Amino acid sequence: MGSPSSDLSGPARPTPGYAALDRDYVPPPPEPDVRRQPIVRHLVLFAATLLMTTVMGAEHYSGFLGAGAAIPTGWALYQHGLGYSAAVLGILGAHEMGHYLACRYYRIDASLPYFLPAPLLAGTLGAFIRIRQPIPNKRELFDIGIAGPIAGYLVAIPVLFIGVSLSNMFKVPTTGSVWIFGEPLLLKGVIWLVWGVREAGFDLNIHPVGIAGWFGLVATLLNLFPFGQLDGGHISYAVLGRRSTYVSYATILCFLALSIVSMTWIAWTALMLAMLFFFGPHHPRTHDEHMPLDTGRLWLAAFAVVMFVLCFTPAPVTYVELGGPP
Repeated sequence: MGSPSSDLSGPARPTPGYAALDRDYVPPPPEPDVRRQPIVRHLVLFAATLLMTTVMGAEHYSGFLGAGAAIPTGWALYQHGLGYSAAVLGILGAHEMGHYLACRYYRIDASLPYFLPAPLLAGTLGAFIRIRQPIPNKRELFDIGIAGPIAGYLVAIPVLFIGVSLSNMFKVPTTGSVWIFGEPLLLKGVIWLVWGVREAGFDLNIHPVGIAGWFGLVATLLNLFPFGQLDGGHISYAVLGRRSTYVSYATILCFLALSIVSMTWIAWTALMLAMLFFFGPHHPRTHDEHMPLDTGRLWLAAFAVVMFVLCFTPAPVTYVELGGPP
């Protein structure tokens, strides 16, 4: 995803086609070459994220086998964790490389992806790139913003099919406690295609690779929310111009409502409010704010809405007490 701190602000840069309409227009200096950058910190963060996601993948595999099963130990266990790690990093890497390659195409100075390890359910907080210069027009802003979600989404789909195929059905227990992953529409469709209609009292015991695919859908969903300098905020501004500010306010209200439905959203809502406080509701302007996007990009914007709907779940993770002794 694009970094919330990405520097997209700065003076508008009219293109030569607009110079005749602006008497105060001063031609900008030649574009700087995209800087070479040391990759040591990127490699260190990637290695740490690889390690953390492998450890968490091993934990997910132990949970997948269940209590009483013969759980492998040592390298045999971490091999399964490595499969989860490869799937998660593949989705995140595709997303960020989509942004990065779009920046390179338009000669926008941007960093390589930074991966963020974390001892949490996914083993990572995601990844981001830093965009180090203003993006001059809506066409480039739109292309850079949407390239990441589409790339990550296209990788997440086969990961989901593989993960669901490796999963198995189990009888839902009536006692104890369980973590439930909310099922986006796309995941429901994949489960139906692979397993058919689930019998009453049975549910899918999802394989760690399937969890990685689920995480990819949730990451895509979060990035597509039309707020500020998230990917969805870039897309919204490119399509709506200044009117995207109203969409940002509506997004905040949606997050507040979702926080009532599920505590999963509380941390993300706090982040949205912090972004609103520090950066404001307005997207940094481009010089062609009043110019509409072409039809092809409007169709891609509609596809972004479809991706959002297919990735959405009102309660991503829920802890349920089923009754009786745990």
